[in-house]
Amino acid sequence: QVELVESGGGLVQAGGSLRLSCAASGRTFSRYGMAWFRRAPGKEREFVAVISWSGGNTACADSVKGRFTISRDVAKNTVYLQMSSLKPEDTAVYYCTASVAYSRAVAGQYDYWGQGTQVTVSS
Repeated sequence: QVELVESGGGLVQAGGSLRLSCAASGRTFSRYGMAWFRRAPGKEREFVAVISWSGGNTACADSVKGRFTISRDVAKNTVYLQMSSLKPEDTAVYYCTASVAYSRAVAGQYDYWGQGTQVTVSS
Protein backbone atom coordinates (compact mmCIF):
# COMPACT_ATOMS: atom_id res chain seq x y z
CA GLN A 1 0.00 0.00 0.00
CA VAL A 2 1.40 3.35 -1.04
CA GLU A 3 1.12 6.20 1.42
CA LEU A 4 1.64 9.84 0.46
CA VAL A 5 1.90 12.47 3.17
CA GLU A 6 2.03 16.14 2.22
CA SER A 7 3.42 18.91 4.39
CA GLY A 8 4.63 22.48 4.09
CA GLY A 9 1.40 24.31 3.42
CA GLY A 10 0.44 27.48 5.23
CA LEU A 11 -0.38 31.15 4.96
CA VAL A 12 1.92 33.40 2.95
CA GLN A 13 1.71 36.89 1.52
CA ALA A 14 1.54 37.47 -2.20
CA GLY A 15 5.01 37.38 -3.70
CA GLY A 16 6.25 34.96 -1.07
CA SER A 17 7.45 31.38 -1.30
CA LEU A 18 6.62 28.00 0.12
CA ARG A 19 7.99 24.52 -0.36
CA LEU A 20 5.62 21.59 -0.21
CA SER A 21 6.88 18.10 0.54
CA CYS A 22 5.35 14.72 -0.23
CA ALA A 23 6.81 11.78 1.66
CA ALA A 24 6.11 8.51 -0.12
CA SER A 25 6.25 5.04 1.41
CA GLY A 26 5.14 1.49 0.77
CA ARG A 27 6.75 0.72 -2.58
CA THR A 28 9.86 0.97 -4.69
CA PHE A 29 9.14 4.03 -6.76
CA SER A 30 11.74 3.70 -9.49
CA ARG A 31 9.20 3.64 -12.35
CA TYR A 32 6.62 5.89 -10.78
CA GLY A 33 5.37 9.23 -11.91
CA MET A 34 4.65 11.74 -9.15
CA ALA A 35 2.56 14.85 -9.49
CA TRP A 36 0.98 17.76 -7.68
CA PHE A 37 -2.59 18.85 -8.20
CA ARG A 38 -4.58 21.58 -6.53
CA ARG A 39 -8.20 22.39 -5.89
CA ALA A 40 -9.29 25.94 -5.20
CA PRO A 41 -12.62 26.67 -3.52
CA GLY A 42 -15.45 26.26 -5.98
CA LYS A 43 -13.16 25.12 -8.79
CA GLU A 44 -12.23 21.89 -10.47
CA ARG A 45 -9.09 20.02 -9.56
CA GLU A 46 -6.15 21.36 -11.54
CA PHE A 47 -2.90 19.74 -12.61
CA VAL A 48 0.17 21.61 -11.35
CA ALA A 49 3.33 19.61 -12.14
CA VAL A 50 4.61 16.08 -12.74
CA ILE A 51 7.98 14.36 -12.43
CA SER A 52 9.34 10.93 -13.30
CA TRP A 53 10.84 9.27 -10.25
CA SER A 54 13.82 7.78 -12.01
CA GLY A 55 14.77 10.17 -14.76
CA GLY A 56 13.71 13.51 -13.41
CA ASN A 57 11.58 14.39 -16.44
CA THR A 58 9.24 17.19 -15.52
CA ALA A 59 6.30 19.15 -16.85
CA CYS A 60 4.12 21.82 -15.34
CA ALA A 61 1.00 23.79 -16.02
CA ASP A 62 1.29 27.06 -17.89
CA SER A 63 -0.27 28.86 -14.93
CA VAL A 64 2.72 28.06 -12.71
CA LYS A 65 5.53 27.88 -15.26
CA GLY A 66 8.50 29.95 -14.19
CA ARG A 67 7.22 30.17 -10.61
CA PHE A 68 6.88 26.56 -9.40
CA THR A 69 9.47 23.80 -9.59
CA ILE A 70 8.91 20.10 -8.96
CA SER A 71 11.79 17.92 -7.82
CA ARG A 72 12.43 14.66 -5.99
CA ASP A 73 14.94 13.27 -3.55
CA VAL A 74 15.30 9.57 -4.26
CA ALA A 75 17.18 8.85 -1.05
CA LYS A 76 14.41 10.43 1.03
CA ASN A 77 11.51 9.10 -1.06
CA THR A 78 10.20 12.65 -1.17
CA VAL A 79 8.82 14.88 -3.88
CA TYR A 80 8.89 18.65 -3.52
CA LEU A 81 7.02 21.57 -5.00
CA GLN A 82 8.94 24.81 -4.65
CA MET A 83 6.52 27.68 -5.10
CA SER A 84 7.73 31.23 -5.63
CA SER A 85 6.11 34.54 -6.55
CA LEU A 86 2.89 33.25 -5.09
CA LYS A 87 -0.39 34.89 -6.07
CA PRO A 88 -3.76 34.90 -4.32
CA GLU A 89 -5.08 32.70 -7.13
CA ASP A 90 -2.62 30.00 -6.04
CA THR A 91 -4.73 29.55 -2.91
CA ALA A 92 -5.90 25.93 -2.87
CA VAL A 93 -5.53 22.55 -1.27
CA TYR A 94 -2.50 20.93 -2.86
CA TYR A 95 -2.45 17.17 -3.36
CA CYS A 96 0.40 14.83 -4.03
CA THR A 97 -0.34 11.89 -6.28
CA ALA A 98 1.49 8.89 -7.68
CA SER A 99 1.15 6.71 -10.75
CA VAL A 100 2.77 3.30 -11.08
CA ALA A 101 4.41 4.49 -14.31
CA TYR A 102 5.42 7.93 -15.55
CA SER A 103 3.56 7.28 -18.79
CA ARG A 104 0.35 6.87 -16.79
CA ALA A 105 1.02 10.11 -14.97
CA VAL A 106 1.51 11.99 -18.23
CA ALA A 107 -1.74 10.47 -19.46
CA GLY A 108 -3.53 11.78 -16.39
CA GLN A 109 -3.98 8.41 -14.70
CA TYR A 110 -3.15 8.43 -11.03
CA ASP A 111 -3.24 5.53 -8.61
CA TYR A 112 -2.61 7.04 -5.18
CA TRP A 113 -3.46 10.35 -3.54
CA GLY A 114 -2.40 12.13 -0.39
CA GLN A 115 -4.73 13.95 1.97
CA GLY A 116 -3.71 17.41 0.82
CA THR A 117 -2.18 20.48 2.39
CA GLN A 118 -3.73 23.94 2.43
CA VAL A 119 -1.91 26.85 0.83
CA THR A 120 -3.37 30.30 1.38
CA VAL A 121 -1.91 33.37 -0.31
CA SER A 122 -3.03 36.72 1.04
CA SER A 123 -3.08 39.87 -1.06
